[in-house]
Amino acid sequence: MGGPGDPPEGTPEGAPGGGEDEYRSVVFDESFVRAARLQEYSARERMADHAPAVRRRPALHRGLSRQALILVLLIALAFGTAIYMGVRHSYQAPNAQLAEPLRMTVIPLAPQSAVPGSTDPEALYAHSPAAQFRIGAKGFTLPATRRTAHFSESQVVAAVTTAKDYLVASALDEDVLTGDAVRSVRVLVDPEQLAQFDQSFYRPAADGRHSPTGWLVRFDPSQVRLADRQIRVQGTLDVAESSSDALEVTADHTLVYALKPTGSDAKAKASLFTVRRELTFRFNRDDLRMHQAELLASYVQAGPLACADDTADHLRPLLAGQTAKAGGPAGTDPYATDNATALCGTLSSNAEPKI
Repeated sequence: MGGPGDPPEGTPEGAPGGGEDEYRSVVFDESFVRAARLQEYSARERMADHAPAVRRRPALHRGLSRQALILVLLIALAFGTAIYMGVRHSYQAPNAQLAEPLRMTVIPLAPQSAVPGSTDPEALYAHSPAAQFRIGAKGFTLPATRRTAHFSESQVVAAVTTAKDYLVASALDEDVLTGDAVRSVRVLVDPEQLAQFDQSFYRPAADGRHSPTGWLVRFDPSQVRLADRQIRVQGTLDVAESSSDALEVTADHTLVYALKPTGSDAKAKASLFTVRRELTFRFNRDDLRMHQAELLASYVQAGPLACADDTADHLRPLLAGQTAKAGGPAGTDPYATDNATALCGTLSSNAEPKI
């Protein structure tokens, strides 16, 4: 049996006996000290009768302190606000090119004599310069495409395809041609030009900026209707890189429509109406991704029309047997800086069918 100073298990193996070495087997490491919850009372406290020599310390608080928790919440709130503001307000990059207003010119072409007509629209086409034109969307042929310095071949294809879709919607859609439908065209317009587009139809004006006939082809439905849905089309599409951030597509097409008076029967004579459209489109990478186009310029020649008629809102063609009214185009005020100059041309007899 061990002595009074020995541990119950006896003297540790290899350790010498003696009073000074009797506690060598007890190790007070840092974790042991930190875990201790006993605190010695002060001398004043120990003077009380039956006061124990030590008292329990309050348990340590585990986890984050209140100040640390508040700091974490503030950081999380600031981070969330920054993300929300970044998504809510997507600022334009300084070097990004903003959409420009569409510049448009519509020139009516007045006939030199009575408009020729026939009860057979096919005969009119066959005896006109449009005899060899393609029918409908087939007339908008796509050019050969290849990659450019800053755009892939697929992006170039997307540009010319979107331009073609705009041409088809704005010049062949029957609801657009003889009605007030504009949605099929509007969805293809760059969002930055939608305000100008909408104002053109809510408040039409012959100011070179807000003429519906600069955006699309449409006739006055109270006066004319389509006599043949097989619209003749011929022209070209060209694409080129205008900058490292944009592709430019130029469309130049001639469209020929067979028209009759509204409410007329099958025996009424039809006549041909010709529209020459030159449109310039610009596409940035967002436009290519969203299948939308920015229109830079629209140049339209159309006839037979009367020069005195307003062509800003609707085209009002002269029909079979009609002649142009006397007088030139509407007057132009040189003091009004917000108005475009009124223009009018003469429709060549070579452009009319030989009946």
